[in-house]
Amino acid sequence: MERVAAPGETTYSTSGFIRLTRPQLTGTLAGLALSLLLAALDQTIVGTAMPSIITQLLGFDRYPWVTTAYLLTSTVAVPIFAKLSDIYGRKWFFLAGAVVFVASSALCGAAGQMNFIPLDGMNQLIVFRGIQGLGAGIMFGLIFTIIGDVFSPAERGKYQGLFAAVWGVASIFGPTLGGWLTDHLSWRWAFYVNLPVGIIAIAAIYLEFPYFHPQGVRRIIDWMGVFTLTACLVPLLLALTWVTDYGWTSMRVEALLMVAAVMLGLFLLTEMKAAEPLLPLSLFRDSVITICSIANFVLGMGMFGVIIYLPLFMQGVLGVSATQSGSLLTPLMLAAVIGNIFGGQVTSRLGRYKALAIVGSILVAAGMIIFAGMDGATLQSRVVLGMVIAGIGMGLVQPVYTVAVQNSAPRQHMGTATASSQFFRSIGSTMGVAVFGSLFLTIYKRDFASSIPPGTPQVALEPFSNPLLLDQLRPQLEAAFGRYPDGPNLLHTLMGGVRASLVHGLQVIFVVGAVIMTAAVVVNVMLREIPLRGHRRAGSGPPAEPG
Repeated sequence: MERVAAPGETTYSTSGFIRLTRPQLTGTLAGLALSLLLAALDQTIVGTAMPSIITQLLGFDRYPWVTTAYLLTSTVAVPIFAKLSDIYGRKWFFLAGAVVFVASSALCGAAGQMNFIPLDGMNQLIVFRGIQGLGAGIMFGLIFTIIGDVFSPAERGKYQGLFAAVWGVASIFGPTLGGWLTDHLSWRWAFYVNLPVGIIAIAAIYLEFPYFHPQGVRRIIDWMGVFTLTACLVPLLLALTWVTDYGWTSMRVEALLMVAAVMLGLFLLTEMKAAEPLLPLSLFRDSVITICSIANFVLGMGMFGVIIYLPLFMQGVLGVSATQSGSLLTPLMLAAVIGNIFGGQVTSRLGRYKALAIVGSILVAAGMIIFAGMDGATLQSRVVLGMVIAGIGMGLVQPVYTVAVQNSAPRQHMGTATASSQFFRSIGSTMGVAVFGSLFLTIYKRDFASSIPPGTPQVALEPFSNPLLLDQLRPQLEAAFGRYPDGPNLLHTLMGGVRASLVHGLQVIFVVGAVIMTAAVVVNVMLREIPLRGHRRAGSGPPAEPG
């Protein structure tokens, strides 16, 4: 029976390492949820606004860098600032990340209007997106760590699942919101919308989340570790981003991969000798942390690396419009949200996580197997079925890995361990996109080249280099080919070659993805289960250190 607080005693509503009163808990959760919502929305809203951005800022040749700059800085920031928060505390780093994110959002929205900066509008946007990614990486790396600080292991699953669901909801409504803002206001409001919500989140965390000074840690910054990790990740991510354009054997990709490999070796040597390593390699002696890291990497590579090709299948093979293709992804995200919430609740109630990890990985593999069996005659209902099954599986496993890692990690390495889980999933998805993209383009180009009738002029083939544009260009193509004898038949033959090449290329990557996710089931079976530690009694205790 819970003890009633005596008069004058502070009553706490959480039972983790950091104990919060009811108002502190409400303000902290509101601030964290809004921050996560902003970071998630930003990744989906901007994609919808990109055509308008490119048109106004005249930056078609540089548009991939708007995403690449954000990816580079956010990925690098996650492990570095997670470690710094283990040493110096979470609050001020989180607030700094939020302030950077909000301020850079304002700068992104004003890109091209600041004539005093010696860069054109597109380059301004790229620089500001890199700064924005830094803020987002800090926030995202600490949100789930703070949840681990506030709640006991037995309670974390519920909240980790709810916060993962926030990400899913943002992914569902982000594209629609981005389109509405772009059409009715301006693409600039895809960035300006972050300002009022971000300010509220900053105020909530500043006022209600207490500052706790970590005890029992050595306050030494591993600068060599920071340098070598950054020098490894930047060329690695650039190589993986460019590989679909230049190929694995291009000089720039090979050189970047070599630099990344050398710096990875130096990073590992540095971490073995550092007094307070950025990423303590001793963490991976714990089989739970090791298996969760591998499982996160495989999930990122096998599932997230394949998801981006579902719209291509629906548009290029099934012939649905771009608008329909976007809406067809909604079942996947809705199912993931349901899985997040359900999985979190089950984990908290049962105090165990392995069964959910196994069931979730089986469902993801089953969904991928459905995708692997799709062809030109597949009905849209089958695509939706595969997405629902895989989405539920994704939703079940995502919170599990964070909860399991936090349950096993030493208190002084909570931030680093949590960030490593997110970091490996991010690297896995980036690598999956690169590997599958390279594989798909190789098959598509080879198959389409073999289907071209002899004597076809090269100028007639130029529009077919990007199959996604063919639906939009179809009227112009029919008019152009109609001017020549037998032109309509040639166009029909080429369009048939495109569709057959798409089917083959997509089938191959779906099959490879299914194999990877089937192997992930074995990885999850190997996950050691440690019952989640029960919560401390929420009630009276020492007051929080003011912050």
